[in-house]
Amino acid sequence: MALTAQELEKLMPDASQLLSDEPEMESSLHYMQLLLLVICLEWLWRDQNNFFIGANLTIYFSRQQLKNRDFRGPDFFLVKQTEKRPRNAWVVWEEDGKYPNLIIELLSNSTATVDRNLKKVLYQDRFRTPEYFWFSPETFEFEGFRLNGHEYQAIAPTHQGWRWSEELGLFLGVEANQLRYFTLEGEKVPTPEEAAAQAVVQFEQTSAQLEQTSAQLEQERQQREAAQQQAAILAERLRSLGIDPNQP
Repeated sequence: MALTAQELEKLMPDASQLLSDEPEMESSLHYMQLLLLVICLEWLWRDQNNFFIGANLTIYFSRQQLKNRDFRGPDFFLVKQTEKRPRNAWVVWEEDGKYPNLIIELLSNSTATVDRNLKKVLYQDRFRTPEYFWFSPETFEFEGFRLNGHEYQAIAPTHQGWRWSEELGLFLGVEANQLRYFTLEGEKVPTPEEAAAQAVVQFEQTSAQLEQTSAQLEQERQQREAAQQQAAILAERLRSLGIDPNQP
């Protein structure tokens, strides 16, 4: 007799028993790119508590997967409308059946074929993940897809080569050989260090403007005092000649 979905779910291991089982990143380029994607979005959404970012973390989604151990997790994924807290892995049946809203794979020589084919089909047909992007830190190949009906359709790039993500509300684009986020206004989403550096520059610019304004005000004050002194000298000369300087 076949088991029901509820009975199968009860047979699934508890989330606390499932740990991420992902290989190391291919290279330091891949590691730094992944770190960049994580810290920039965390910084931008630092006041929000309703999302989870997975970085090189296993997604457990079926009993068969647990049996075969034939699938490894995405390099980067985002789940929205969920609790922001640490997790050992993303266990779908422990997360109200939620799958990622967005996935980014970082291509390498050993993973590119799987990322472009097997994983794309999995994310499209099983996960039903609304958006899927891939990027190569080595060749800078960059593609994006959005789920339209039952199939992924390519996201058309802008003239800068950026692609709009509805899930992020941001553009993804390559700058200085790195995949970065950009706002609708075209501003790059900074890392915390870049934001701090920008704040220092803005502070220095503001300080310079204040100093310039202060210098201008001082110059105007000195000019007024000089004019008043000249007026007083002229008035005194007029009085010495018997002329009342206050008379028209």
